[in-house]
Amino acid sequence: MSNAIFKFKQFSVRQQKSPMKIGTDSVLLGSWVKPEKSKSILDIGTGTGIIALMLAQRSKAFIDAIDICPQSCEQATENFSKSKWSKRLNIYCQPIQDFTSNKKYDLIVSNPPYFSCPKTHHEKEGSQARFTHKLSFLELAEFVVNLLSPKGKFNVIFPIHEGARFTHEAEKCKLFLTEYIWVKTTDRKKIPKRILMQFEFSKKDIPKESELIIEKDNQYSAEYKAITKEYYLKF
Repeated sequence: MSNAIFKFKQFSVRQQKSPMKIGTDSVLLGSWVKPEKSKSILDIGTGTGIIALMLAQRSKAFIDAIDICPQSCEQATENFSKSKWSKRLNIYCQPIQDFTSNKKYDLIVSNPPYFSCPKTHHEKEGSQARFTHKLSFLELAEFVVNLLSPKGKFNVIFPIHEGARFTHEAEKCKLFLTEYIWVKTTDRKKIPKRILMQFEFSKKDIPKESELIIEKDNQYSAEYKAITKEYYLKF
């Protein structure tokens, strides 16, 4: 498999132009989200467009994708145009602070920035996509609140400590955690590395705590294969 092209079962993702390469976080989020009933979806920080493509595969929704990086937008545009769902996929190359829409989205997803960084930081190409001085947690929560439909869902992935921080900011905006799953990279790790989270406007009883382990005994776990099997060629 070429580093420039990542092939999935129903689509391919070209990534040579985008500073943000395909990673496990994006695949986890795109696999975990349930888009089937959604008519409209917004992908914040789309990068190569991988999550938008994953959700297009499993829904009939019209999907808007936003990214601040021109190279990523160019790459996502190419990937969208070469997919079988090109007529349902749109890209907007702008900060979300400048994005406006007359519609409310049934589902909003994001693999967002989470590293703290001073505004004077001299960025390497693409690094702005991972630092919160371009998009704070509060700005992200406020943006989601403005564009999410009353019964809509917001799905996001964070490192565990940043997930707690975002939950605090989201609650200020009356956006509440309704589901989550801890993610461990291997069964040798005691502490989860990531948390997949779902937020809604209504408070609900959160289901019993659950955990996903990617590798067990140096092999991909059955639960990881199950969640990603609609995409990965090897599963």
